[in-house]
Parts: sequence; C-alpha cells; structure tokens
Amino acid sequence: MSLPKPMMRGMLGKRLRFHLPIAFSLSLLAAIAFKYTVTEPRKQAYADFYKQYDATKEFNAMREAGIFESVRPSGE
Repeated sequence: MSLPKPMMRGMLGKRLRFHLPIAFSLSLLAAIAFKYTVTEPRKQAYADFYKQYDATKEFNAMREAGIFESVRPSGE
C-alpha cells in the first residue's frame, strides 16, 4: 500500500484560476470600503471646516499672540 503521487502538473494554473478572482474581488471590496468609510468622511470634514474658516481672522489671532517674528502685535 503506497501513497498516490501528488498532482504537480498544472497545479499552479488550477490554484490561480480559483484564488485569483477571489483575491481580486476582496481587494476591490476593501478599496470600496476604504473609500466610503475613510476618504469620503474626511473630505466632508474638510469641506465643513473650510465653510466657516476665516484666514484673516486666524492671521490676526496669531499676530496678536506674537507667533510671527516679522509682524508685530498691534498693541506694540
């Protein structure tokens, strides 16, 4: 009673035909999930932030705090 020889000829092609579509579909699913769970909320958060952002007001607040070396606060 001996063990049967393993089927080695054509094994790579057979395994690829099975695993390649699965790998492709899982990677596509992961990319779609990442897009809608990470990037879309991030884009919406940036849009919401910049709707109310006033760059001049921020500059004046930083100037008054003395952050800039080239611009003196208005109190001096």
